[in-house]
Amino acid sequence: MSFLIVVAALFFLMFVAYRGFSVILFAPVAALGAVLLTDPPLVPPMFISVFMDKMVGFVKLYFPVFLLGAVFGKTIELSGFSKSIVSAVIALVGRERAMLSIVVVCAVLTYGGVSLFVVVFAVYPFAAEMFRQGGIPKRLIPGTIALGAFTFTMDSLPGTPQIQNIIPTTFFNTNTWAAPWLGVVGTIFILVVGLAYLNWRRRQAAARNEGYGEGHSNEPEAFEHGKLANPWIAILPLVLVGVLNKVFTELIPRYYGKSHEFMLAGSTKPVTTEVSKVAAIWAVEGALLVGILAVLVFAFRPVSQKFAEGSKAAVGGSLLASMNTASEYGFGAVIAGLPGFLVVADALKSIPNPLVNEAITVTTLAGITGSASGGMSIALAAMSDQFIAAAHAAGIPLDVFHRIASMASGGMDTLPHNGAVITLLAVTGLTHRQSYGDIFAVTCIKTLAVFVVIAFYYLTGIY
Repeated sequence: MSFLIVVAALFFLMFVAYRGFSVILFAPVAALGAVLLTDPPLVPPMFISVFMDKMVGFVKLYFPVFLLGAVFGKTIELSGFSKSIVSAVIALVGRERAMLSIVVVCAVLTYGGVSLFVVVFAVYPFAAEMFRQGGIPKRLIPGTIALGAFTFTMDSLPGTPQIQNIIPTTFFNTNTWAAPWLGVVGTIFILVVGLAYLNWRRRQAAARNEGYGEGHSNEPEAFEHGKLANPWIAILPLVLVGVLNKVFTELIPRYYGKSHEFMLAGSTKPVTTEVSKVAAIWAVEGALLVGILAVLVFAFRPVSQKFAEGSKAAVGGSLLASMNTASEYGFGAVIAGLPGFLVVADALKSIPNPLVNEAITVTTLAGITGSASGGMSIALAAMSDQFIAAAHAAGIPLDVFHRIASMASGGMDTLPHNGAVITLLAVTGLTHRQSYGDIFAVTCIKTLAVFVVIAFYYLTGIY
């Protein structure tokens, strides 16, 4: 019975998310409903001491990353740098390679630290124009954007500043550059197989003489070919974020040490910060801050004209995104404390291989919650100690566990109720029926890549 309660809570949260209800509202409802059915008197203490404690802890650690990432993406958008980058890539790759161009543009933006939600809005107008000119069905745009923005640059490429690559650092005491070769192998697999699939779908449509189509909704306005920023200047803030993230990752622990103490005025007890647990987060925050300042230096006039409203939208978006994930984090902590979860944990323990165990656990919970960061947070909050013990027992570096957890979180997370999927379809004016099949195919490729990487590690020992 306890197992069924846990399953019911998970599926309830998945259902309400699919129906479009707020996870912030229904995550505590689902969690405390499970507690009510298990042990009613525990509802108030579990809410205040477990759900709220974990939720606030997540916001304390990660909200600055969400906020700075959203502001950076908005400044890139307001400055016109995103349009300049897109135009440069199109000129380099060629309009006849529309799918490759869009994947490359999405990859550059997301690896540079721009939120994938911002990427969807920034790239769609260009994708629509290129697909129309190339006679490629519009219904293939979401799958193409998903491959570029929701996969390898989100969690596979070493050093990516996306939140899915940051969360494992606090559990495994690693940094965002963990297991770089495994990340590169996974990236190559996803990119090659993903592009092969999309081009196969394009050839299928061409054989049926299916063009872009007519009568679509949310069609973007025609491009205004105004003066764009120099693409080298436009890409500079993205390069700075990537490079300085690596530099700060190395310098911060050297400067502060593993922990740092300081005294507040009038206090007799020092304030201690475990730097080793937050160094990776500080590095990303510092890099994003420099990226924002770089955009302002090179494009102060266009950004300043709309920054007041743009920053409000960025702050609102970052608050919503961080609170959604934090609510799922609190939900996971409550569920992990129930007897029914022990049944799930014991079942997962029956998987003998520790890396496969971690991959299946993370991607399953990411799929159920419809969130890569939320599913990974739940899994690692509940089972990171078990994973660390297994890593020590098997002699596997924690860097490898970091990369597998990160990549697995971006596997089955993009089920139909995923917020990014819903946003992508809404922006492009398409429906699940028209385009979700290709998004799901990309999801399956991404999930398979995790196990390809695991096999590569065991065969070569390289990470």
